[in-house]
Amino acid sequence: MQEQPAAEFGIAEARRVLGEVFAPWVLDLNLSIEGFDFTPPPGGSADWQPGAILRMPFSERLCRSGGVVCGQALMAFADTAMVLANVAANRSFRPMTTVDQTIHFMRAVSASDVLADARVVRLGRTMSFGRVALSSATDNKPVAMVSSAFAML
Repeated sequence: MQEQPAAEFGIAEARRVLGEVFAPWVLDLNLSIEGFDFTPPPGGSADWQPGAILRMPFSERLCRSGGVVCGQALMAFADTAMVLANVAANRSFRPMTTVDQTIHFMRAVSASDVLADARVVRLGRTMSFGRVALSSATDNKPVAMVSSAFAML
C-alpha cells in the first residue's frame, strides 16, 4: 500500500522516513540528509533528476583494518540514499525492494565523512532506476559509483 504524500512534503518528510523505515543497524550509520530535490529548480535544465544528498559521518566502527571505510558500509549507504531519492521522485514513501545494485569502488576513503548524491534516472510504475556518486567530504574526490534498480511494491 502506498502512503499518501505529506501535506508539506520536503526534507522534513525525508528525515522522518529515514528515522522510521530503515532497520535499526542502518540507523547506526548516523546518516544525515544534506539535500533533497523533488521539484526542478526554476529555469532548470532538461537533465534534472530528483534525488537526495546524504552524509555518512566517519566512524572507526565502519572501518576495516588499516582505517579504511569498508565496502559493506558504502553499499548500505548507497542503497539507503537511493531509497530516499525514490521518496523524492515519488513525493512520498512507497514500499520498495532493491533488485540490483552494482558498485564500482574507485579509491579508498579513510578519516573522512562520505557524501552520497543519489539520483533517480527513471521512475516507472513498477521499477525505478538510479545512480549514486559517493565522494569524500574532505576533498570531494570520487570514492565509488553505484547503479541500482528497485521494484516498487
